[in-house]
Amino acid sequence: MSKTADIGSKRLIGLNPDRWVEWVTAMPDLQYIGMESTSLEWVSRQTDVLLRVRSPQRGEFLVVNELQLYYNNRMPRRMQAYAALAEEKYQRPVYPVLVNLLQPPKGRSIPTRYESEFGGMKALREYKVINLWEVDVQTILDTPVRPLIPFVPLFRGGNDEFRIREALGMLRSDEQLQDFETLLGFFATFVLDSTLVQQILRWDMAVLEASPLYQDLKNSIVEQERRATVETLMQLRFGTIDPELEAIVPKLITLPVEEFSPLILQRSREELLDRFGNN
Repeated sequence: MSKTADIGSKRLIGLNPDRWVEWVTAMPDLQYIGMESTSLEWVSRQTDVLLRVRSPQRGEFLVVNELQLYYNNRMPRRMQAYAALAEEKYQRPVYPVLVNLLQPPKGRSIPTRYESEFGGMKALREYKVINLWEVDVQTILDTPVRPLIPFVPLFRGGNDEFRIREALGMLRSDEQLQDFETLLGFFATFVLDSTLVQQILRWDMAVLEASPLYQDLKNSIVEQERRATVETLMQLRFGTIDPELEAIVPKLITLPVEEFSPLILQRSREELLDRFGNN
């Protein structure tokens, strides 16, 4: 199984944290104080950034930022767990934000809250969801949000040669952002022909495709696409994905699609758990 792609979220956001918190919260007059440690007991965090900010109206609080290449069904529970642990560790209110980079398959909904009920007791945690494909690219170019420039091709209206050239110019003129040109090139291949991307970047595409970052991102996207397919099939077959089914997803996505598709659609829940469970 491929490792989680390192898109440099902590480094990117750290270049322009004031503008970032303004963008994700849509709150005026925020003062960025610092970046907190995301090492919290019991929860593995790989793509998150925890920022401490101060508001004249709300006082000091934490902005929990989770960046995901693809949305997956585990996110509501993860957002709930991480927000609660951050709140407990730092004794501050939290404002959780989930930023999704790539659009999921059509028809797949992305919730904005975690909800559960057991034994008559309910739990609820709301969080903000930002889907890049729903955000107009000009909103981050007119008043630049520097951490988002490498993702320009993923925004609404960003699949345009002029916009990508504009973003490239911003990266090349900013010494701190130059290293993220590979990231822009990678996402540009999602929306433009590779030959045109090569002309825009003035790079040999073979060099781009051979870079470790390119390969990590490509492998991660393939893995997450397979996960999305498995979870969609499970929902069609069983109506819901309970924790036991969720636990066998990593094993199923190691199989070719032509193997896991009939397995999920033709086997019972008990047969799948018997074959792929830990017992």
